[in-house]
Amino acid sequence: MVYRTAFNQPRWFLPVTDGLLVLAAFLLSYYLRYEVQFLQPVDEANVAAFTPYIPYALTFAALMVVASLRAGLYRERRGRTWWDEVFSIGNGATNAAVIVMAISFLLQPLVFSRLLIVQAAVLVIAILGVWRWLLRQMQTQLRKRGIGVEHVLVVGAGEVGRSVLQTMVARPDLGFKVIGFVDDDPERGFSNLGRVPALGTLEHLPQVIDSQRIDTVIITLPWHVQRKILGIIRECERKHIRVRTVPDLFELSLSQVQVEMLGGVPLLGLNSDAQFHPGNRVVKRGLDLGFTLLALPPALLIMLVVAAAIRLDSPGPIFFSQKRVGLHGKIFKVYKFRSMVVNAEQMKADLIRQTGEDPRHPKVVNDPRVTRVGRWIRRLSIDEVPQIWNILRGEMSWVGPRPAVPQEVELYEPWHRQRLRVLPGLTGLWQVSGRNEVPFEEMCLLDIYYIENWSLGLDLQIILRTIPRVLLAHGAY
Repeated sequence: MVYRTAFNQPRWFLPVTDGLLVLAAFLLSYYLRYEVQFLQPVDEANVAAFTPYIPYALTFAALMVVASLRAGLYRERRGRTWWDEVFSIGNGATNAAVIVMAISFLLQPLVFSRLLIVQAAVLVIAILGVWRWLLRQMQTQLRKRGIGVEHVLVVGAGEVGRSVLQTMVARPDLGFKVIGFVDDDPERGFSNLGRVPALGTLEHLPQVIDSQRIDTVIITLPWHVQRKILGIIRECERKHIRVRTVPDLFELSLSQVQVEMLGGVPLLGLNSDAQFHPGNRVVKRGLDLGFTLLALPPALLIMLVVAAAIRLDSPGPIFFSQKRVGLHGKIFKVYKFRSMVVNAEQMKADLIRQTGEDPRHPKVVNDPRVTRVGRWIRRLSIDEVPQIWNILRGEMSWVGPRPAVPQEVELYEPWHRQRLRVLPGLTGLWQVSGRNEVPFEEMCLLDIYYIENWSLGLDLQIILRTIPRVLLAHGAY
């Protein structure tokens, strides 16, 4: 698949554009070298025209296009990051600069500036990097309008199937729209995963393909049902639908499988909790303490104002504490501003029965237990400000899964308990993906994706995305 899918451009568009941008970088480098005399002055007697550099510029451009072709930059790979592309561009520009300098050494031209070539290489990396970033922004906007979005049907909703679904749900920028899933287990085949619809069992697959607009089928069935997998592949090929399979290695989460190569022979091993080894936990704890120190002064001012408002609004304590389940199932007390009437906990069970809310993640619209002040502080998440104390105590993190109450955890299925592998958080992927609008099953998929793909950059990205969500009260009630 090429960029034509997303941008409706012919295959030559990106290579030609890259070549022209490389020539523009050479012109700019020439201007900086001889007109601006950037970094090093030039005697007037040594000022040269651009004409002798044209063959070198064309050679550099051709080498960059070849390098980009070899790196697969002209094929759309949805999992590739912008940094991956910049690295490939940098590698190609460096190699091209070395080759061009070697050619100049062999030809010994009368006019040649190696500094111009070095500057051109740096400019090529910068210009092509910005161009790729702009392409990604255009692609994101087009995908929001449904252009270049790939409609996917997942076959299998087991451990591996959920890994595939959680990635596509957590990464809408990849351009996948999950139409739904089917499974060989009737119980799973008719139970939605959050907002991902269950479309039946394997027997319903032909009807689903005929009735839905499907571009790709991803098969995640267990390894011991090869005949069923082959039958699905033949069905998809007959209907001219692209099909991909994901190996269910040892029926483990894909993040737990580590692949090493031994002279071309793949060796498979287990890599449990690789993202959260002790070193990463220390880094994450340092990030938590750093943000806490920055947030503490304004938080104290907010707490004084909110405490006075709660005291004046309704009888009862200012703060509310509740037992929650933390890392590895450890029970701790979470602290919040009281946003409900005093006997709210006693009313909870009856309210859940009346509204039919999911008891594992009950969120009632227009909850009658919420006070006047409570309605405002909940919309802006100010009721959670006291949880800074839980972060200081090391019971919570700024980013992580939502801390659940013990009664909710008792209702978890085994795969839901993967959320307990890290400290719960004040915000998380579930928060920036819709807050209360995200169903429980989908929240679990997002949390598990976060755990299996944690990085310092991901934490910072979630924190930055949380700010506008909170200020605009998106998905809060």
